[in-house]
Amino acid sequence: MNWSGGVAREASRAGDYGRVIEVARRAARMTQRQLGDACGLSQSAVSRMEKRGVGDYNMTILARAAGHLGIPPTLVGLAETGSVPAAPAEGLEPVERRQFIAGALAVAAPAGITGALPRLPQTGADQAEVLRVATSAYRRLDATVPARQLSDAVQGHMRLVRTVASQAPDQVARAELAAVGSEVASLAGWLSWDMADAGSARTWYGAAIKAARRSQDRLLIAYQQGSLAQFEVEAGNVSQGLGLIRGARRQLGTEFPAIAAAWLSALEAVAHATAGDGRAADQALLVSASEVEQIPGEDAPPWPWVFAFDERKVAAARVTCGARLARPRWVLTSLDDATAALSSHHVKQRALLGLDVAAGHMAAGNLDTAFALAARSLDAGLTLRSGRVVERARAFRRTYTSANPPSLIRDFDAKLHDAYL
Repeated sequence: MNWSGGVAREASRAGDYGRVIEVARRAARMTQRQLGDACGLSQSAVSRMEKRGVGDYNMTILARAAGHLGIPPTLVGLAETGSVPAAPAEGLEPVERRQFIAGALAVAAPAGITGALPRLPQTGADQAEVLRVATSAYRRLDATVPARQLSDAVQGHMRLVRTVASQAPDQVARAELAAVGSEVASLAGWLSWDMADAGSARTWYGAAIKAARRSQDRLLIAYQQGSLAQFEVEAGNVSQGLGLIRGARRQLGTEFPAIAAAWLSALEAVAHATAGDGRAADQALLVSASEVEQIPGEDAPPWPWVFAFDERKVAAARVTCGARLARPRWVLTSLDDATAALSSHHVKQRALLGLDVAAGHMAAGNLDTAFALAARSLDAGLTLRSGRVVERARAFRRTYTSANPPSLIRDFDAKLHDAYL
């Protein structure tokens, strides 16, 4: 899109940044819902932003939308405000990514100095913020980049964080940098998990919790304990996972963002379903849904969350629970609400959810549909070399036995047989 003139430039000069977003979104042939999904916002939040006119904007949200649409930061007032986008949105083409990074650097420059390099961070808080932006960018790249390609870069980033932390001038700076180190370690654990390296994943998650404790950030400690709980449940250690979730809730105390409670309840539901307790899973899902209603839809997710958690994520959790409990009704009746998750830019998560949907169809006796869905998820897993997706596909395959499987299943078996990641 040509940004040098036209409606977008006129709206920018008038300070109507919502109009700039709207023009760019329509030029990209995106709906408000699609832009919201990409930026972790509700459709209504995007609508309010576009209709705000000349007024006050949440610059973090504005930066996310502008970054995803490839809008130069100056057109939405970011260079003047100094707001820095959290991270490049997933799904951008290489040229768009370069534009976003260039825009982020321009935004970080001191106001009024065109083309200047970003101001070097002077304090522990400044350093932590710069390092945190890079970490968030890596987390978003995980949606569409093989973990094996990201792992070395993330571990190099971890070494940088440790080096900076070792030079921290005081306890406050050390705590800030410990929080960043915790997030990087958690990402390294996630990547190890995606590569089917359970031992390394558990080590990294343990390091993330230890660093979170050094930061003394109760929300971060709860987040990392929940992350390890999710891993342990997937590994079959349900009791340990439930214990970690209870510990995370104790860390939260009485004051915490609603997203934390909703997320932990969804994790608890999946844990109960994995243990075969449908009643407890259903109760936890109901609690999660009620907690989601308390999340402010127009706000960006609080750190350390990068992606939003909403009613569609609860529906996706119900699909997963239904698959593990062999209750096709849970899977099939939740599909409409979980459709956005299936169409999201996070290819690996979409593939995992697709395998859960396939399991629901298998339980319902829809063999052809089940294996067609599973084959698409397996293809995505193979393309991104995701050991987690491939292993879930193997588990799905083990649920069907036949001495003479049809050709669709034989083709699926051939792909699995050649899956050397």
